[in-house]
Amino acid sequence: MKIKVLSVIALLIAVSSCKTSKTPYFANLDAEQMSGQIDVGDYELRIAPDDMLSITVSSSVPDAAAPYNLPAVSYSEPGKEELTIVPNLQVYTVSKEGDIDFPIVGRIHVEGMTRTELSKYIEDKIRPDLDDPFVLVQFMNFKVVVLGEVKIPGQISVQTERLSILDAIGAAGDLTIYGERENVLLIREENGKRIYHRFDLTDKAIFESPYFYLRQNDVIYVMPNKAQQNNARYNQLASYRISVAGTMVSAVSVLVSLAIALFIR
Repeated sequence: MKIKVLSVIALLIAVSSCKTSKTPYFANLDAEQMSGQIDVGDYELRIAPDDMLSITVSSSVPDAAAPYNLPAVSYSEPGKEELTIVPNLQVYTVSKEGDIDFPIVGRIHVEGMTRTELSKYIEDKIRPDLDDPFVLVQFMNFKVVVLGEVKIPGQISVQTERLSILDAIGAAGDLTIYGERENVLLIREENGKRIYHRFDLTDKAIFESPYFYLRQNDVIYVMPNKAQQNNARYNQLASYRISVAGTMVSAVSVLVSLAIALFIR
């Protein structure tokens, strides 16, 4: 009888979970409107403490740009006389104060700048001593983490600055059938504090959200629906009961063994 009851409960949980998962994305878009437009918004990243930046300086006179770059690394391969020269990766870690120490220019407060702004700042500083300078700035540690009810949870390394909440969910394989589309949590560190924002993927207003585009080290957590939460609680309770029963059986076995040993004596 208990087995039948448990089977019915499991079936109801499965049915209810499937029902909630069928709510479409952007459900309130006007079905009769064939097309529309929404401003893309600003997605350019701002430099923050602990960011790793690749900064490379070039010029129409390559030798003149060398002092602004870290020296190349050379090594010899076994069996070869000539040296193999590999350009050094120009990586600078932003301090907690938001600064980097750049060759010749000195300390630069980069926190809050974009890549473009930092490139222009350094170019303006070195232009008096360098012909036609060009500074390339790239983020080396742009990553986000997607957790919860997605098919492929984990860390996502990003090769471009433009990453939206939809891009991140797509890279994680989309939501599972247990994911709450109306309750996706964003956790972000900003100005020394952690801020929280919740997305409703069924609402077209997501496209106008200032949090639509993600930043470095953002964490996305897709909440489980009620059916999955109830299922998890049931599984925990069942595991606890099995554990208790196992402990009691072990204790009884020990007592029986002691009793038999004493009886034999």
